[in-house]
Amino acid sequence: MQRKNFTEVAEFIFLGFSIFGNHQITLFVVFLITYIFTLTGNIIVITVICIDRHLHTPMYFFLSMLSSSETVYTLVIIPRMLSGLIFYNQPISLGSCATQMFFFAMLAINNCFLLTVMGYDRYVAICKPLRYTVLMNKGVCARLVCGSFGTGLVMAVLHITAMFTLPFCGTMVDHFFCDIYPVMKLSCIDTTINEIINYGVSSFVIIVPVVLVFISYILIISSILKIPSVEGRKKTFATCASHLTVVVVHYGCAAIAYLKPKSENAIEKDLLLSVTYTIITPLLNPVVYSLRNKEVKDALCRAVGRISS
Repeated sequence: MQRKNFTEVAEFIFLGFSIFGNHQITLFVVFLITYIFTLTGNIIVITVICIDRHLHTPMYFFLSMLSSSETVYTLVIIPRMLSGLIFYNQPISLGSCATQMFFFAMLAINNCFLLTVMGYDRYVAICKPLRYTVLMNKGVCARLVCGSFGTGLVMAVLHITAMFTLPFCGTMVDHFFCDIYPVMKLSCIDTTINEIINYGVSSFVIIVPVVLVFISYILIISSILKIPSVEGRKKTFATCASHLTVVVVHYGCAAIAYLKPKSENAIEKDLLLSVTYTIITPLLNPVVYSLRNKEVKDALCRAVGRISS
């Protein structure tokens, strides 16, 4: 079939949370409060890491990069989602949809690989402490961050190119942002090839980082078990606890969302899952790293002390 046989679609309309009916105002308030906490938390983490010299280490450099990426990631999605909860049936142009999907895919993939880099950093710090400053020098850290971003950029371009060469017949997106599968459903033609591409990319950006993080933690745990004192083992593992918590939630949600079989009758579940990885997970990062990390809390106290004095 040829593209010219189809009516050209110029814009989409998000159905969003319309299935929740009168509860949309309640959802707006809850999501807005959560979003404010997410933005505030990530901005505080970035600022404290930048201004406190005690945190000018590879681990906190990667954390600041992750917080920066999460901040932009939420800006791409949540403001429009909040607007849709108040003003129903707002259209989005095809170009704006492609732009939103591009930044969403690029930053989500970037976050996956940044978490992998942070796992590698913990491996070097615990398993090769005497060579840590050499193996994790500024040049290496910069290349690892650029590699994460570059991988996200390449994969996002692949996604968007494959998606927006499709002809679209439908206009109602059964979601609250331009996610890949809901938009793909609106195509007029068979999307098997696109689904294969999407599944391949999703598998790569989830399975590869998970395997690398898993290997890192096998080696980390092996080194920790060699520490003679119980207190020493606890203290060493505590440096990994925050990262491990974020990793489990982040990769868990991503795997369920993009590697599970697609069901036509799982709209509510898909929406709630999407809320988890677009709203809850970005909030988890600053909360876990600030509340469970003594160095960040001490740096925050020092910053507040300087401001008050």
